[in-house]
Amino acid sequence: MIAQVRPADFPAWLASVGQSHPLDAPLVLDLREPYELGWAQLEPGPGFRLLAIPMASVPGRLTELDPDQPIACLCHHGVRSMQVARFLHSNGFDHVVNIDGGIDAWSTEVDSAIARY
Repeated sequence: MIAQVRPADFPAWLASVGQSHPLDAPLVLDLREPYELGWAQLEPGPGFRLLAIPMASVPGRLTELDPDQPIACLCHHGVRSMQVARFLHSNGFDHVVNIDGGIDAWSTEVDSAIARY
């Protein structure tokens, strides 16, 4: 089962995985399409890196990801990101969570400056 984290709880998740993986900053894997990134984009924050790979490109770019690094998957509402989180988990990624509600929930719970679409 893939764990889910609400955007409002993301700092607590970062703190928990940062203690168990102090050398590798957790990764937020943004799975939205390039045109979606133009509408609303998350900025990298303290304690995490950000990488955008459209969902359909993940299988071909799997080697760019570290299976030992904590990864939080993000999309618009959380559906695509859950699919990718399951895919990653089935390919040996043990530290994967889904950002429940996606960038839309991030806008309402964390940063209202992020446009909703």
